[in-house]
Amino acid sequence: MTKTPAPDELDPENFGALFATVQRSASHLELRDAYTPDDPLFLRWLEGGITPDDIAEHEHEWARIVRVTVARGVEMRRARVVSEPLAPFTRFEYDGAGALNQAAGEQVRWLPRRNASDLCLPGNDFWLLDGRLVRFGHFSGVGDYLGAELATDPAVVKHCARAFEAVWDRAIPHDEYRPR
Repeated sequence: MTKTPAPDELDPENFGALFATVQRSASHLELRDAYTPDDPLFLRWLEGGITPDDIAEHEHEWARIVRVTVARGVEMRRARVVSEPLAPFTRFEYDGAGALNQAAGEQVRWLPRRNASDLCLPGNDFWLLDGRLVRFGHFSGVGDYLGAELATDPAVVKHCARAFEAVWDRAIPHDEYRPR
């Protein structure tokens, strides 16, 4: 049996290694309307040059990580709190969610921001792994990726778990969500 690395031994930038440690659940809360504005795939999508299947094909490494993780029996959930009408990058994510995220095994839900006003949410996007570890992602105001950090403080983990479940309970499954 392989020993699970301690959080201080993990690299928050290495998703493959990070998700290899997950045994039960991985939940992702996204709170921003824009990410990586210079992403070549997103720029091609803006020009109308790609389809949802193209998005899935180009994001194959993430799909591989999801498939391998889900195959071990891990439940992977992604909830997005979004402004409506959707910002261009969020629409890009919406267009690819079925062919990429769901096809690989992630469950995806959407919560219009107007329905989240009474929720106490963290200031940053995060992954909650097995209810024991949080990976926060940091972005600039325009969505440039700035880095990540891991947190194991029980109070932080508990806050993120509650926030995710509150959003998940209200959010609309991808196949039912009709963005404005």
